[in-house]
Amino acid sequence: MVTQASIITRDMAEISEKTGNIYESVAIISQRARQITINVKEELNSKLAEFASTVDNLEEIFENREQIEISKFYERMPKPTSLAIEEFVEDKVMFRERDQDPAGALEL
Repeated sequence: MVTQASIITRDMAEISEKTGNIYESVAIISQRARQITINVKEELNSKLAEFASTVDNLEEIFENREQIEISKFYERMPKPTSLAIEEFVEDKVMFRERDQDPAGALEL
């Protein structure tokens, strides 16, 4: 099994190149990471809701292997920040500058 390194060196020039400002790039990446986190959390909760029961039975808790496998799958997924950085570097994130958007919102 190949594991991904937990620390990756990033080229700051490449990240800041798209906006001209590293801080603005980090803010955009942060917003996208939050969106990814929310989506993954909703997906996980909907899958785990299938296993919810109103009665807590100790035997059911220990026997539910499928629920454990689903949780382990989500634990092994790449971190939302890593996904957001990759999307940003690969131009998969759409954003607008605050000067161009009267509401001041980022469109991702």
